Amino acid sequence: MSRRVLVVRPDNAGDVLLAGPAIRAVAARAEVALLTGPHGTAAARLLPGVGRVIEWLTPWIDPEPPRVTRRHVEALLRQVAGLDEAIILTSFHQSALPAALLLRLAGVGRITAISNDYPGSLLDVRVTWDETRHVPEPERMLAVVRAAGYEPVDDGRLAVRRPLPPFEVPAEPYVVVHPGVSVPARAWPRELHRQAVEALAADGHRVVVTGGPGERELTAYVAGRAGVDLGGRTSLAELATVLERAVALVAGNTGPAHLAAAVWTPVVSLFAPVVPAERWAPYGVPAVLLGDQHAPCAGSRARRCPVDGHPCLTTVRPDDVVKAIRELSS
Repeated sequence: MSRRVLVVRPDNAGDVLLAGPAIRAVAARAEVALLTGPHGTAAARLLPGVGRVIEWLTPWIDPEPPRVTRRHVEALLRQVAGLDEAIILTSFHQSALPAALLLRLAGVGRITAISNDYPGSLLDVRVTWDETRHVPEPERMLAVVRAAGYEPVDDGRLAVRRPLPPFEVPAEPYVVVHPGVSVPARAWPRELHRQAVEALAADGHRVVVTGGPGERELTAYVAGRAGVDLGGRTSLAELATVLERAVALVAGNTGPAHLAAAVWTPVVSLFAPVVPAERWAPYGVPAVLLGDQHAPCAGSRARRCPVDGHPCLTTVRPDDVVKAIRELSS
């Protein structure tokens, strides 16, 4: 019987997509179950190498965490019982030890994770990490699975399962603009998004505006008369289809930017420096980074902008986006 390994990445869709290269390394030698939260499940189902997805709302990760109750914990223990090994993937601001404790209680035999805190008997393979070094998240996670004994088997780029589902898209070529973000501090103002769509159209580009079901009002406003509004019309897999056929994506630091990278589409990244771009910028594809990376909010991890006027992104103008698209498509 193949070894059964649980990979833990309980975070948003973008974080799950960034774990893809590490997951493929494990899947080359073992059956992989991926533990993630409700915001990451759709992305988890897109990843090559994932045989089973376990969804659990993690109290120490989710921005709207549930109460820790025996019933909630026991639901997790039942789902992970019988697995041979676990590899816990975290970002620099997260601890692997709560997950390790619960997996020990579930009887998981061998556990690997980064922990600069003393883990006692919670980890079998402890990786220490210099958190002052800004390393891209996919490379950080590959280092953890390497420590567990799983070497990469490919080029380490982001990827999704093939084939992607069919979806009727406008005549190509086109540029995708995705105005929504899950964290308000990372948002470029909607007025500037709309102006960018108009400026791109004036520069000769077809423009498609995308967003989730809860973003229809936003995408309709941003698309205006100059763009094609697909807000709320695509699943995550169908969005991958739309992005794969695009000249480029214009988006903030949000899941679709990483989805574009996973289908190898260039990205104009409207990146607020509340987290380091060196860690979370689009990985492995041509990208133009816009935004003041030295603004006062840099490194704050703020969910809402702590600086009046949101200067890290309001200094980016629609013409900057047009110039970046020209650069990426030349």
